[in-house]
Amino acid sequence: MSETDGTINWFEIGASDGDRARRFYSGLFGWQFQPFDEGGDYQMTDGGAVYTTDTNGILVYFGTSDIDVSLARVREFGGEAGDPQEIPNVGRYATCSDTEGNPFGLFQRIS
Repeated sequence: MSETDGTINWFEIGASDGDRARRFYSGLFGWQFQPFDEGGDYQMTDGGAVYTTDTNGILVYFGTSDIDVSLARVREFGGEAGDPQEIPNVGRYATCSDTEGNPFGLFQRIS
């Protein structure tokens, strides 16, 4: 395992009203937001993003040096793991849940 395995490297905050949530976090922490793509609601800040969705909540992504190995280990220890998805020129990620049903994500950055 590398020193990046298990460190929090990204978060996503899903909100029923993304604009309202972004105003809240801007006021609370001074966060500045930039759209991921032109006209999109997925807006990024340092270390994460806030977006509009039907499912409110915070999803934390843990870093991994080998997402395929980590996904196999999630399953080995009784959790559930989705299939990895690719973000071109950035890395690969997957959503998972632990044995208690808590959702989390894994992310492997392209070297």
